[in-house]
Amino acid sequence: MKQQQQTLIALYRMMVRIRAFEDAAETASQGGVAVYGQAASGSAKVRGPLHLSTGQEAVAAGVCAHLNKTDYLTSTHRGHGHTLAKGADMTRMMCELYGKASGFNGGRGGSMHIADFSVGMLGANGVVGAGMPIAVGAAHAQKLQGRDDITACFFGDGAINRGPFLESLNWARVYKLPVLFVCEDNQWSATTATAAMSAGDGAAARARSMDIASIEVDGNDVMAIYEAAKELVESVRQGTGPKLLHARTYRVKGHVSVDQAAYRDPATHEKALERDPIALVREFYLSLPGATVEELETIDAQALTEIQAALTFADTCKPPNPADAYEHIQTTGAGQWH
Repeated sequence: MKQQQQTLIALYRMMVRIRAFEDAAETASQGGVAVYGQAASGSAKVRGPLHLSTGQEAVAAGVCAHLNKTDYLTSTHRGHGHTLAKGADMTRMMCELYGKASGFNGGRGGSMHIADFSVGMLGANGVVGAGMPIAVGAAHAQKLQGRDDITACFFGDGAINRGPFLESLNWARVYKLPVLFVCEDNQWSATTATAAMSAGDGAAARARSMDIASIEVDGNDVMAIYEAAKELVESVRQGTGPKLLHARTYRVKGHVSVDQAAYRDPATHEKALERDPIALVREFYLSLPGATVEELETIDAQALTEIQAALTFADTCKPPNPADAYEHIQTTGAGQWH
Protein backbone atom coordinates (compact mmCIF):
# COMPACT_ATOMS: atom_id res chain seq x y z
CA MET A 1 0.00 0.00 0.00
CA LYS A 2 1.37 3.43 -0.87
CA GLN A 3 2.38 5.80 1.93
CA GLN A 4 -0.50 8.18 1.24
CA GLN A 5 -3.03 5.37 1.49
CA GLN A 6 -1.50 4.11 4.72
CA THR A 7 -1.69 7.60 6.19
CA LEU A 8 -5.30 8.01 5.12
CA ILE A 9 -6.27 4.66 6.59
CA ALA A 10 -4.67 5.57 9.93
CA LEU A 11 -6.39 8.95 10.01
CA TYR A 12 -9.73 7.46 9.00
CA ARG A 13 -9.45 4.81 11.71
CA MET A 14 -8.91 7.45 14.37
CA MET A 15 -11.73 9.64 13.07
CA VAL A 16 -14.34 6.88 13.08
CA ARG A 17 -13.26 5.81 16.58
CA ILE A 18 -13.83 9.36 17.80
CA ARG A 19 -17.20 9.55 16.04
CA ALA A 20 -18.28 6.22 17.48
CA PHE A 21 -17.35 7.36 20.97
CA GLU A 22 -19.19 10.66 20.67
CA ASP A 23 -22.31 9.05 19.23
CA ALA A 24 -22.42 6.46 21.99
CA ALA A 25 -21.77 9.01 24.74
CA GLU A 26 -24.50 11.24 23.36
CA THR A 27 -27.03 8.42 23.41
CA ALA A 28 -26.04 7.43 26.94
CA SER A 29 -26.35 11.04 28.17
CA GLN A 30 -29.88 11.27 26.81
CA GLY A 31 -31.12 8.14 28.53
CA GLY A 32 -30.41 5.66 25.78
CA VAL A 33 -29.56 2.07 26.60
CA ALA A 34 -25.91 1.04 26.71
CA VAL A 35 -25.98 -0.57 23.29
CA TYR A 36 -24.49 1.51 20.51
CA GLY A 37 -27.02 2.73 17.98
CA GLN A 38 -30.13 1.90 20.04
CA ALA A 39 -32.07 4.55 21.89
CA ALA A 40 -34.60 4.00 24.64
CA SER A 41 -36.24 5.92 27.41
CA GLY A 42 -34.65 5.68 30.81
CA SER A 43 -32.23 7.42 33.12
CA ALA A 44 -29.04 8.84 31.64
CA LYS A 45 -25.91 6.82 32.26
CA VAL A 46 -23.61 9.75 31.47
CA ARG A 47 -24.21 12.47 34.05
CA GLY A 48 -23.31 16.12 33.92
CA PRO A 49 -22.55 18.37 30.93
CA LEU A 50 -21.38 16.53 27.82
CA HIS A 51 -19.73 18.61 25.10
CA LEU A 52 -19.36 16.65 21.87
CA SER A 53 -16.69 17.06 19.19
CA THR A 54 -18.82 15.42 16.49
CA GLY A 55 -17.81 16.80 13.09
CA GLN A 56 -14.45 18.05 14.35
CA GLU A 57 -12.63 14.71 14.21
CA ALA A 58 -10.21 15.73 11.45
CA VAL A 59 -8.51 18.33 13.64
CA ALA A 60 -7.71 15.94 16.48
CA ALA A 61 -6.62 13.13 14.17
CA GLY A 62 -4.53 15.30 11.83
CA VAL A 63 -2.62 17.08 14.58
CA CYS A 64 -2.10 14.24 17.03
CA ALA A 65 -0.75 11.97 14.28
CA HIS A 66 2.51 13.92 14.65
CA LEU A 67 2.73 13.83 18.44
CA ASN A 68 4.84 11.39 20.41
CA LYS A 69 3.68 9.69 23.58
CA THR A 70 6.05 11.88 25.60
CA ASP A 71 4.69 15.09 24.09
CA TYR A 72 2.11 16.93 26.14
CA LEU A 73 -1.41 17.98 25.19
CA THR A 74 -3.97 20.24 26.83
CA SER A 75 -7.58 20.26 25.75
CA THR A 76 -10.92 21.98 26.22
CA HIS A 77 -14.32 21.07 27.62
CA ARG A 78 -14.88 19.45 24.20
CA GLY A 79 -11.91 17.11 24.56
CA HIS A 80 -12.90 13.49 23.90
CA GLY A 81 -11.44 13.47 20.39
CA HIS A 82 -8.13 15.00 21.45
CA THR A 83 -7.84 12.46 24.26
CA LEU A 84 -8.43 9.46 22.02
CA ALA A 85 -6.11 10.80 19.32
CA LYS A 86 -3.34 11.24 21.91
CA GLY A 87 -3.58 7.54 22.69
CA ALA A 88 -5.80 7.35 25.75
CA ASP A 89 -7.88 4.25 26.40
CA MET A 90 -11.47 4.44 25.13
CA THR A 91 -12.91 2.19 27.83
CA ARG A 92 -11.41 4.13 30.72
CA MET A 93 -12.74 7.36 29.23
CA MET A 94 -16.24 5.94 28.95
CA CYS A 95 -15.96 4.74 32.55
CA GLU A 96 -15.12 8.30 33.60
CA LEU A 97 -18.20 9.61 31.80
CA TYR A 98 -20.26 6.96 33.58
CA GLY A 99 -18.80 8.07 36.93
CA LYS A 100 -17.22 4.69 37.57
CA ALA A 101 -14.14 3.82 39.62
CA SER A 102 -12.25 2.56 36.56
CA GLY A 103 -12.36 5.99 34.92
CA PHE A 104 -9.26 8.12 34.50
CA ASN A 105 -10.19 10.18 37.54
CA GLY A 106 -11.97 7.43 39.41
CA GLY A 107 -15.31 8.76 38.24
CA ARG A 108 -14.82 12.09 40.00
CA GLY A 109 -14.19 14.34 37.03
CA GLY A 110 -16.55 13.35 34.26
CA SER A 111 -16.35 14.55 30.69
CA MET A 112 -14.82 17.98 31.28
CA HIS A 113 -11.92 16.73 33.39
CA ILE A 114 -10.55 13.86 31.32
CA ALA A 115 -6.80 13.40 31.75
CA ASP A 116 -4.30 10.62 31.14
CA PHE A 117 -0.77 11.57 32.11
CA SER A 118 0.52 8.19 30.89
CA VAL A 119 0.08 9.38 27.29
CA GLY A 120 0.88 13.03 27.93
CA MET A 121 -2.74 14.18 28.01
CA LEU A 122 -2.63 16.80 30.77
CA GLY A 123 -6.35 17.37 30.89
CA ALA A 124 -9.53 18.75 29.47
CA ASN A 125 -10.74 21.95 31.12
CA GLY A 126 -14.19 23.26 31.92
CA VAL A 127 -13.05 26.90 31.81
CA VAL A 128 -12.76 28.46 28.35
CA GLY A 129 -9.13 29.19 27.54
CA ALA A 130 -7.83 27.85 30.86
CA GLY A 131 -5.82 25.07 29.20
CA MET A 132 -3.63 27.62 27.46
CA PRO A 133 -1.52 28.81 30.42
CA ILE A 134 -1.24 25.17 31.54
CA ALA A 135 0.18 24.29 28.13
CA VAL A 136 2.62 27.17 28.25
CA GLY A 137 3.78 26.12 31.71
CA ALA A 138 4.28 22.56 30.50
CA ALA A 139 6.22 23.76 27.45
CA HIS A 140 8.39 25.98 29.64
CA ALA A 141 9.20 22.97 31.81
CA GLN A 142 10.14 20.97 28.70
CA LYS A 143 12.52 23.71 27.63
CA LEU A 144 14.12 24.08 31.05
CA GLN A 145 14.62 20.31 31.20
CA GLY A 146 16.27 20.30 27.78
CA ARG A 147 13.75 17.84 26.37
CA ASP A 148 12.97 17.30 22.68
CA ASP A 149 9.26 17.08 23.39
CA ILE A 150 6.62 19.69 22.58
CA THR A 151 3.20 20.66 23.91
CA ALA A 152 0.09 20.86 21.75
CA CYS A 153 -2.55 23.23 23.06
CA PHE A 154 -6.09 22.89 21.70
CA PHE A 155 -8.55 25.73 22.25
CA GLY A 156 -11.73 27.00 20.62
CA ASP A 157 -12.52 30.17 18.73
CA GLY A 158 -14.35 31.59 21.74
CA ALA A 159 -11.14 31.43 23.77
CA ILE A 160 -9.38 34.06 21.65
CA ASN A 161 -11.52 36.74 23.30
CA ARG A 162 -10.35 35.81 26.79
CA GLY A 163 -7.26 37.00 28.61
CA PRO A 164 -5.43 33.64 28.74
CA PHE A 165 -5.09 33.67 24.94
CA LEU A 166 -3.04 36.88 24.85
CA GLU A 167 -1.10 36.06 27.99
CA SER A 168 -0.21 32.56 26.83
CA LEU A 169 0.88 33.51 23.32
CA ASN A 170 2.95 36.37 24.68
CA TRP A 171 4.76 34.22 27.25
CA ALA A 172 5.38 31.45 24.71
CA ARG A 173 6.83 33.90 22.18
CA VAL A 174 8.97 35.84 24.66
CA TYR A 175 10.56 32.64 25.96
CA LYS A 176 10.55 30.84 22.60
CA LEU A 177 8.71 27.83 24.01
CA PRO A 178 8.04 24.52 22.22
CA VAL A 179 4.28 24.82 21.98
CA LEU A 180 1.88 24.39 19.07
CA PHE A 181 -1.33 26.34 19.58
CA VAL A 182 -4.28 24.78 17.74
CA CYS A 183 -7.41 26.88 17.35
CA GLU A 184 -10.23 24.44 16.69
CA ASP A 185 -12.58 27.02 15.23
CA ASN A 186 -16.05 25.45 15.13
CA GLN A 187 -17.74 28.84 14.55
CA TRP A 188 -19.80 28.76 17.74
CA SER A 189 -19.19 30.06 21.25
CA ALA A 190 -21.81 28.21 23.28
CA THR A 191 -25.05 29.55 21.74
CA THR A 192 -23.59 32.58 19.94
CA ALA A 193 -21.99 32.68 16.51
CA THR A 194 -18.34 33.59 17.11
CA ALA A 195 -18.17 35.93 14.12
CA ALA A 196 -20.73 38.20 15.76
CA MET A 197 -18.47 38.97 18.71
CA SER A 198 -14.87 38.63 17.46
CA ALA A 199 -13.13 41.60 15.89
CA GLY A 200 -10.53 41.18 13.18
CA ASP A 201 -9.52 38.11 11.21
CA GLY A 202 -9.35 35.59 14.03
CA ALA A 203 -6.76 33.53 15.84
CA ALA A 204 -4.10 33.38 13.13
CA ALA A 205 -4.12 37.14 12.58
CA ARG A 206 -3.81 37.81 16.30
CA ALA A 207 -0.95 35.33 16.60
CA ARG A 208 0.95 36.92 13.69
CA SER A 209 0.65 40.31 15.39
CA MET A 210 2.74 38.75 18.17
CA ASP A 211 5.32 37.38 15.72
CA ILE A 212 4.04 33.81 15.92
CA ALA A 213 3.99 32.05 12.55
CA SER A 214 0.54 30.68 11.75
CA ILE A 215 -1.18 28.52 9.15
CA GLU A 216 -4.89 28.66 8.37
CA VAL A 217 -6.44 25.44 7.10
CA ASP A 218 -9.74 23.78 6.24
CA GLY A 219 -10.56 21.97 9.47
CA ASN A 220 -12.71 19.38 7.70
CA ASP A 221 -9.92 18.29 5.33
CA VAL A 222 -7.88 15.83 7.36
CA MET A 223 -5.01 15.66 4.88
CA ALA A 224 -4.72 19.45 4.81
CA ILE A 225 -4.55 19.45 8.60
CA TYR A 226 -2.10 16.55 8.60
CA GLU A 227 0.30 18.34 6.24
CA ALA A 228 0.03 21.72 7.98
CA ALA A 229 0.52 20.16 11.41
CA LYS A 230 3.50 18.20 10.16
CA GLU A 231 5.21 21.41 9.05
CA LEU A 232 4.47 23.25 12.27
CA VAL A 233 5.33 20.38 14.62
CA GLU A 234 8.67 19.83 12.90
CA SER A 235 9.46 23.52 13.20
CA VAL A 236 8.55 23.65 16.90
CA ARG A 237 10.71 20.57 17.57
CA GLN A 238 13.65 22.32 15.96
CA GLY A 239 13.51 25.00 18.65
CA THR A 240 12.06 27.85 16.58
CA GLY A 241 9.47 28.77 19.19
CA PRO A 242 5.68 28.64 19.25
CA LYS A 243 3.49 28.23 16.18
CA LEU A 244 -0.26 28.37 15.63
CA LEU A 245 -2.61 26.31 13.50
CA HIS A 246 -6.04 27.81 12.82
CA ALA A 247 -8.39 25.04 11.67
CA ARG A 248 -11.87 26.17 10.60
CA THR A 249 -14.37 23.38 11.16
CA TYR A 250 -18.01 23.19 12.31
CA ARG A 251 -19.77 22.17 15.50
CA VAL A 252 -22.35 19.65 14.33
CA LYS A 253 -24.12 19.27 17.67
CA GLY A 254 -25.45 21.81 20.14
CA HIS A 255 -23.30 23.27 22.89
CA VAL A 256 -24.06 20.23 25.07
CA SER A 257 -25.58 16.87 24.18
CA VAL A 258 -29.12 17.85 25.20
CA ASP A 259 -29.01 21.19 23.35
CA GLN A 260 -31.08 21.03 20.15
CA ALA A 261 -29.36 24.21 18.84
CA ALA A 262 -32.61 25.81 17.68
CA TYR A 263 -30.76 29.13 17.54
CA ARG A 264 -28.96 28.06 14.34
CA ASP A 265 -30.23 28.78 10.84
CA PRO A 266 -31.43 25.42 9.45
CA ALA A 267 -30.29 26.11 5.89
CA THR A 268 -26.79 27.11 6.98
CA HIS A 269 -26.59 24.09 9.24
CA GLU A 270 -27.62 21.67 6.49
CA LYS A 271 -25.07 23.24 4.14
CA ALA A 272 -22.32 22.71 6.69
CA LEU A 273 -23.28 19.07 7.16
CA GLU A 274 -22.48 18.44 3.49
CA ARG A 275 -18.79 18.75 4.40
CA ASP A 276 -18.66 16.01 7.01
CA PRO A 277 -14.92 15.30 7.49
CA ILE A 278 -15.39 11.53 7.60
CA ALA A 279 -17.43 11.54 4.40
CA LEU A 280 -14.78 13.72 2.74
CA VAL A 281 -11.89 11.42 3.63
CA ARG A 282 -13.87 8.38 2.52
CA GLU A 283 -14.51 9.99 -0.84
CA PHE A 284 -10.88 10.94 -1.29
CA TYR A 285 -9.58 7.54 -0.26
CA LEU A 286 -11.88 5.70 -2.64
CA SER A 287 -10.64 7.87 -5.50
CA LEU A 288 -7.14 6.39 -5.12
CA PRO A 289 -6.01 3.42 -7.25
CA GLY A 290 -6.65 0.08 -5.56
CA ALA A 291 -8.74 1.47 -2.69
CA THR A 292 -11.84 -0.50 -1.79
CA VAL A 293 -14.94 0.30 0.22
CA GLU A 294 -14.53 -3.03 2.06
CA GLU A 295 -11.39 -1.71 3.77
CA LEU A 296 -13.31 1.23 5.19
CA GLU A 297 -16.29 -0.89 6.18
CA THR A 298 -13.98 -3.17 8.13
CA ILE A 299 -12.61 -0.19 10.03
CA ASP A 300 -16.15 1.06 10.69
CA ALA A 301 -17.12 -2.32 12.12
CA GLN A 302 -14.01 -2.45 14.31
CA ALA A 303 -14.85 0.96 15.77
CA LEU A 304 -18.37 -0.16 16.62
CA THR A 305 -17.07 -3.34 18.24
CA GLU A 306 -14.60 -1.34 20.31
CA ILE A 307 -17.18 1.17 21.53
CA GLN A 308 -19.65 -1.58 22.37
CA ALA A 309 -17.02 -3.25 24.53
CA ALA A 310 -16.32 0.08 26.24
CA LEU A 311 -20.02 0.63 26.92
CA THR A 312 -20.51 -2.87 28.28
CA PHE A 313 -17.56 -2.56 30.64
CA ALA A 314 -18.56 0.93 31.81
CA ASP A 315 -22.08 -0.29 32.48
CA THR A 316 -20.96 -3.21 34.63
CA CYS A 317 -17.86 -1.94 36.44
CA LYS A 318 -18.03 -0.76 40.03
CA PRO A 319 -18.93 2.76 41.11
CA PRO A 320 -16.51 4.67 43.36
CA ASN A 321 -16.37 3.67 47.02
CA PRO A 322 -18.24 6.32 49.07
CA ALA A 323 -15.58 5.97 51.74
CA ASP A 324 -13.06 7.46 49.29
CA ALA A 325 -15.06 10.65 48.73
CA TYR A 326 -12.51 12.89 50.45
CA GLU A 327 -9.41 11.48 48.81
CA HIS A 328 -7.46 13.74 46.45
CA ILE A 329 -8.93 16.95 47.84
CA GLN A 330 -7.17 19.79 49.57
CA THR A 331 -7.36 19.85 53.35
CA THR A 332 -7.64 23.11 55.27
CA GLY A 333 -6.29 21.44 58.38
CA ALA A 334 -9.32 22.48 60.42
CA GLY A 335 -10.79 19.01 60.64
CA GLN A 336 -14.28 19.96 59.52
CA TRP A 337 -14.48 16.90 57.27
CA HIS A 338 -14.17 14.50 60.16
